[in-house]
Amino acid sequence: MPQVIRSPKVYDVCIIGSGAAGGAAAKVLTEGGVSVAMLEAGPPLDPAKDFKEHLWPYDLPHRGGGVGGKLRGEEADEFMAPNGAWEIPGEPYVSAPGSTFRWFGSRIVGGRTNHWGRVALRFSAADFKPRSADGLGDDWPIAYEELAPYYDKVESYIGVFGSKENIPSSPDGVFLPPPKPRCTETILKRACDKLNILCVPARMAILTRPLNGRPACHYCGQCARGCKSASNFSSSQVLIPPAQATGRLTLITSAMAREIVLGKDRKAEAVSYVDRTTKTEKRVHARSFVVAASTCESARLLLNSRSTLFPEGLANSSGVLGRNLMDSVGSWGSGYFPQLEKMPSHNHDGSGGNYLPHVYMPWWKFDRKNDFLRGYHIEPGGGRFMPVVQQFDDECDRFEGYGSSLKQHCRRSYGASIGMEALGEMIPNQHAYCELDPNAADEWGIPALRFHWHAGENEIRMAKDMQQTFRAIVEAAGGTYSTEVITDGPTPYGLYDGGTAIHESGTVRMGDNPKNSALNKYCQAHDVKNLFVTDAAAFVTSPDKNPTLSILALSWRASEYLLEQAKKGNL
Repeated sequence: MPQVIRSPKVYDVCIIGSGAAGGAAAKVLTEGGVSVAMLEAGPPLDPAKDFKEHLWPYDLPHRGGGVGGKLRGEEADEFMAPNGAWEIPGEPYVSAPGSTFRWFGSRIVGGRTNHWGRVALRFSAADFKPRSADGLGDDWPIAYEELAPYYDKVESYIGVFGSKENIPSSPDGVFLPPPKPRCTETILKRACDKLNILCVPARMAILTRPLNGRPACHYCGQCARGCKSASNFSSSQVLIPPAQATGRLTLITSAMAREIVLGKDRKAEAVSYVDRTTKTEKRVHARSFVVAASTCESARLLLNSRSTLFPEGLANSSGVLGRNLMDSVGSWGSGYFPQLEKMPSHNHDGSGGNYLPHVYMPWWKFDRKNDFLRGYHIEPGGGRFMPVVQQFDDECDRFEGYGSSLKQHCRRSYGASIGMEALGEMIPNQHAYCELDPNAADEWGIPALRFHWHAGENEIRMAKDMQQTFRAIVEAAGGTYSTEVITDGPTPYGLYDGGTAIHESGTVRMGDNPKNSALNKYCQAHDVKNLFVTDAAAFVTSPDKNPTLSILALSWRASEYLLEQAKKGNL
C-alpha cells in the first residue's frame, strides 16, 4: 500500500509566550471560539508545589539561599517565584562594549507575571501624544480614548485596587477598595502633604475583595514568592485557566521558539521550535500568529525569522526591529528614621510585603516647566515584615561586631529605614537597541541578543530630580537621607542601568507609517497580515507607568480585532 502522508494540524491561532500578552490573547481568542496553540519556553507551573509562599528560611536547604536561581553575578532572591533570573543557564546575552544592559528572563507558564510587582497604572492621554507636546519621539497611532474601554475590561476582570483621584497624569480606573496605609506610609504621606507632592493610595493588581472565584488577599506579604490563592494577578492563574476551560487551548511547554516560517503567499504558516525535553525540532502550523514572548524575546524571534523576502528579519521592511529599545528611567534612595527604632513589633506585611506599596506618588509636576521632559512616579517601601535571609544580611552589613551586641543593633535598626524607587519616562534614542550577536548563541544554536544602551542627558537630569525629591521627603518626615547611592554608585544620581527596571519596550513599534513602524494600530504587522505582536515590543514610548496593565489592554484589543478580521476572511 502507498504511504499515507497526513497533513499537520492547523490551529486557528498560535500564540508564542504565556505571560501578560499571551494570556490575554489566549482568553479572548478561545472564548471567541477559535482553536489556539500556545508555546511556552519553560515548564508547566503548579502553584501548590512551585510557590514558596508561607515557608520560613529553615524550611528550605541552605535557609533558602539561591533557591530562586542565579542572578547576574549574585544569588537570586531566596523565595522568588520559580524560573525567573537575570541569567538563565544555556541562554546567554551580550552587552556591547561601553554598554550595560541587564535582561531578566522567565521560563515558566505565566512568564514574568509570576514575578512582577503588581503595580497597575494606566497610561494617560498625554502619554499617547508626547511629540505633540514637546516635539521629541513620536505619538502613538492610538489615543487614550481608544484604549480606555480595554483598561476597563482588564481591571474589571483581574481586579485592581485603588482610589479615584482625578489626577491628569494618572487616569482613574475600575477599582477595588485600597488597603489602609501602613505606619511608614503614613509618615511619608504627611511629609508629601507638607511639600505639596501628591501621595495617594497605590493601584495594584491584588484583590481586596473576592472576584471571579478568587479570594481576597490575606496580607501575608509574600507576593514575590507567588500567590497560591491567586489573590494577586498572574497570567498562569487568572488568564490561562479560563482559556483551558474552553477546551480550545493546546498548551505546549518547554517549547523554545526558533523561527516563524513564511509561506509562499507571504503569510506566516508555522513556528519552528526546539522541544527542550527531547532536543528535537518541531513545528506548529496556524492561520494566524500572536507573538507575545516579551519585548526583547519577541524582537529576537522576528530577527531570527529571516527569508529571501525579509533578509533582515520577518516583517522588517521598515528596519525598526530591535530599535527604539526603552526601559523606565529609575533611581532609588532611602532614609533612616530614628522614631521607628522604638516601634513595637506588629504585623506590617500588608499586600505585597514592604517592597510593594499601599501608597504611591504619581507625577505631580505635570503642570509646570521642569529641568527635563516627561515625568516620573515614586513607589515607597519599608518597615517590618516577615524577614528572610537577605534582609538580616543587609542589616548585619551595616555594623561591625558579633554576638549579642550585633543582634541588638539589628533588632533596633531593622524596620527603621524607608526606601523609595522612582520610575520615569525614557525618550527613545538611536543608541539604545538590540540586535543578533554574530558570535553568541544559546544551547540550541539560536543566535543570542547583543544590547546597546545609552541614557541621554534628559534621563540624567530626571534622575537628579528624583534624588532631590527623595531627600526632600525624607527630611520633611524627620529622617536622615542616605547619600550612598549618589556617592558610591557607578552611575550619576543612581540612574539604573538598562533593563534593571524590567520594563523593556519598543523594539517592534506600532505606527501608521509602514516606513518607520512594524505594526499598525492593532498590533498587526504591516508586512505580514496574519502576524501580530501584542507585548510591550509594540510600545511607541515608555511612559512612567509600569507597563503590564497596558500590555494586557493592548493585547485584549488586538485579539478582539484578530477575531473580527478572521471572521471576515481578511487574514
